[in-house]
Amino acid sequence: MAEKLKILIVDDHPLFRRGLREVIEERSKHRVIAEASDGKEALRLINELSPDVAIVDIALPQMNGLELVRCLRKGPVHPYVIFLTMYKDEDLFNAAMDLGVRGYVVKDSAVDEILKAIEKVVMGEIFVSECVASMKSKREAKTKELLQARPQISSLTPTERKILKLISEDRTSKEIATMLGISVKTVENHRQNICHKLGLRGSHSLLRFAFENRPWL
Repeated sequence: MAEKLKILIVDDHPLFRRGLREVIEERSKHRVIAEASDGKEALRLINELSPDVAIVDIALPQMNGLELVRCLRKGPVHPYVIFLTMYKDEDLFNAAMDLGVRGYVVKDSAVDEILKAIEKVVMGEIFVSECVASMKSKREAKTKELLQARPQISSLTPTERKILKLISEDRTSKEIATMLGISVKTVENHRQNICHKLGLRGSHSLLRFAFENRPWL
């Protein structure tokens, strides 16, 4: 990317933030516009400064990284989010991917990989540390298996796919309607269409299907 990006660093360790800032500003043309030490401060700064990229430690005080991203999804500002973590945990990885996080960098390799992660995510790609690449491969394989088992998923419209994803997050029709700016009745119509296309029958079949396949939708 030739364009200079505005970057926010969110981590509760000042020395780590300083080191990351130095790496970004010395080795790239991008600019770190602010730092935050907890999730609530990060949310305020993101809404005030509209950074292009937010580099966020998952384990934050006040509001953790996952909670922060959930709040961002409901708000007006949507930076590319790169998670930093000490944990090579598959459930945590899938939770991050479910929320639309574009980068997942393990702190052990953050200095070497953070610049690559920034360039990849702003190009619309997903970047993960090499040490957790197997989790990404497993997730992709499971998604392929799901599409083979339920090829009808390919017939869902983008809105139906988005609603199915939100159902998998245990969102109610009212919550989905608010998030998408549509009526509850429209959401219910979409739910019926999804059930019809996927051949799901029964009052809880859609919810069960969404929960069972949440990481791969």
